[in-house]
Amino acid sequence: MTASIPTFPTLLQWFFTQRLMQEKRVSAHTISSYRDTFRLLLRFAQKQLNTSPDRLAFEMIDAPFISPFLSELEKTRSVTARTRNLRLTAIRSFFRFAAYEMPTHSAQIQRVLAMPAKRFDRKLIDFMTRPEVDALLNAPDKSTWNGRRDHALLLTALQTGSRLSEVTGLKRQDITFGTGTHVEVLGKGRKQRAIPLCRPVAAVLEAWLDEASTAQDGIVFPSTRAGRLSADAVERLLKKHLAIASEAAPR
Repeated sequence: MTASIPTFPTLLQWFFTQRLMQEKRVSAHTISSYRDTFRLLLRFAQKQLNTSPDRLAFEMIDAPFISPFLSELEKTRSVTARTRNLRLTAIRSFFRFAAYEMPTHSAQIQRVLAMPAKRFDRKLIDFMTRPEVDALLNAPDKSTWNGRRDHALLLTALQTGSRLSEVTGLKRQDITFGTGTHVEVLGKGRKQRAIPLCRPVAAVLEAWLDEASTAQDGIVFPSTRAGRLSADAVERLLKKHLAIASEAAPR
């Protein structure tokens, strides 16, 4: 009996539920990033191919289709080369999975896997002086809810050195106060680590959590809609506070 060939929607579902969640057990941040990639890809297919996601065939998602999709992201969404490459990484991961399920399409799969990442200049990571750090922390307007949240977020990020996804995904249950005050973060590769908090930072965090009335499984630094802050939202608030801080501590 010949095994039936899965449809594209079925294959995509298997990729998320079996490959990413069950087998690789990737982080929630990775799931979210990959989900966004395919959401954009499906919208692009709807526009370019006039085909809804449930009618999309695997054969349609080939290298000549993916290349303009990535270019469209750069053009219409003004994404950086780094973000473009992250989208391509998600697509490649799906096609590596598909290679085991769709051996009859190996030529198409190999052409997608051979697509090169876009080169970009890697800037040296600069550092902030103490006056600059102080200016940034003083920039948020602490008379407002958003300002107090941003101040606590920036303070936590600077003290712990956590990645963006780690800070925005922080939950109340990840913070322990009292003796040995620390924060636990789940980082890249699902590696968990505990980071001690100094007293001033712990005091700010504790006051913020009292105000926010965050549940144990609630986000520590939520958006105004009580959801998780997106990377774009953090970028916007950071730009705003950096502009204010640069006036107090110009370089």
